[in-house]
Amino acid sequence: MSNVFNVILDAITTVVDLLNNYLWGSLVYVLLGAGIYFTIRTKFLQIRLFKQSIRRMVVGKRDSTHAISPFQAFATGLASRVGTGNVAGVAIAISVGGAGAVFWMWVTAIIGMASAFVESSLAQLYKVKNPDGSGYRGGPAYYITQGLGQRWLGVAFAVSLIIAFGFVFNSVQANTITAVTNKAWGWSVEYVAVGLVIITAPIIFGGIKRVAKVAEKIVPIMAIAYLAIALFIIITNANLIPNVFAQIFDSAFNFSSATGGLLGGLTAAMLNGIKRGLFSNEAGMGSAPNAAAASDAWHPANQGLIQMLGVFVDTIVVCSCTAFIILLSGVVGTQGHDGAQITQLAIEHGVGQWGGSFLAVLLFFFCFSSIIGNYAYAESNVQFIKNSPLILTVFRIVVLFMVYFGSVQKVGLVWDMADASMAIMAIINLIVIIIMAPTAMLLLKDFEEQIKEHHSPEFDISKYPKLHKKVGSDVWVKGKTEHGF
Repeated sequence: MSNVFNVILDAITTVVDLLNNYLWGSLVYVLLGAGIYFTIRTKFLQIRLFKQSIRRMVVGKRDSTHAISPFQAFATGLASRVGTGNVAGVAIAISVGGAGAVFWMWVTAIIGMASAFVESSLAQLYKVKNPDGSGYRGGPAYYITQGLGQRWLGVAFAVSLIIAFGFVFNSVQANTITAVTNKAWGWSVEYVAVGLVIITAPIIFGGIKRVAKVAEKIVPIMAIAYLAIALFIIITNANLIPNVFAQIFDSAFNFSSATGGLLGGLTAAMLNGIKRGLFSNEAGMGSAPNAAAASDAWHPANQGLIQMLGVFVDTIVVCSCTAFIILLSGVVGTQGHDGAQITQLAIEHGVGQWGGSFLAVLLFFFCFSSIIGNYAYAESNVQFIKNSPLILTVFRIVVLFMVYFGSVQKVGLVWDMADASMAIMAIINLIVIIIMAPTAMLLLKDFEEQIKEHHSPEFDISKYPKLHKKVGSDVWVKGKTEHGF
């Protein structure tokens, strides 16, 4: 039986490798190209409207007792972003691509902020009310179907998101939990895997709302705790900071034979920085818009700016903290350790042995809450395709299997599967938002005109009859509720 399993595993590895080689060869250019295109077309809104994006978190909410506020949508998106990608992903990027990968993560985030604005603004515009009146739902599957009139492509995106978030990303989160608990306390990977399945099952079979509320309160505390320990390590090693920056910029453009020659050195740093950056901040991937659509903002661009800020916080702040912890410690290349275990070693180097256990506890909450959040994203897309109790039950069983599978597999295969599924999602979404760019630019123009007139931006879709016909909803008909600035 084990021989058969190994043959199947080898076949999966071969297919995943082929997919990654093909998809990422194209995605790098599409991702960077889209980000640059949106940056130029929006006249560098990530710089021009950065302060405005901070302000948008606390203003512009409708008077609703059902839908979530713009800030809550930001917090929800950030909670799903801050996790494995910020800890294990950064470690993998540096160990494989060198310190220069950090530079390319920064580049991906900065130009990706413009892509995040576009996709989240579109998600807000094309959101629909839940049948029971409990708020809104939406995302790429919706704006593809309504905005482009191509349901087949919306279904294709929904399928790729289900595979990525429902199956593969949950494997990644589970893999990180088993790796860090094994490193910190020597816990059996198999036993932890079974335990994860047991505590995940009742949540996805009915208790997700209650537990998600608890996780929403815990995750911000864990994020603050992680940033605090990172800042302590950085401050206590302040004299080494200039050297770390030198490593990052040197390696980013280092074409020495040690990293594979002229093309190989650049490709290793660039590809790994972009892959891990995209996995962490999700800019352009099409995942965050699912959360953005649930916000009860007065203007679609309002939530676009807020989600743009989420990319900045995730990568420029949190990922940079992890990168500095690792580079200051010098533990990269340690034999027998990879992923989050590298970050564990780095923290232990900075604060002592208790740091490994501290990170294990933090990552458990980060990753477990991400498993719940990933499932929620995937479930909504399953229902978009076919709202069937039988299909939903089968889907939940497969999710549990993938949690176990990810827990016991080697980190390399799990992350390679994540790369492949992420690439499919991102390619579909990036091409779509490039096509729909004129609509996003209309939203941005409408928003900025109202800001210049010192108005609280409120989108009135009746001014745009052609757009109103596509949206097919009265969500954006102005004047339904009074509000203040």
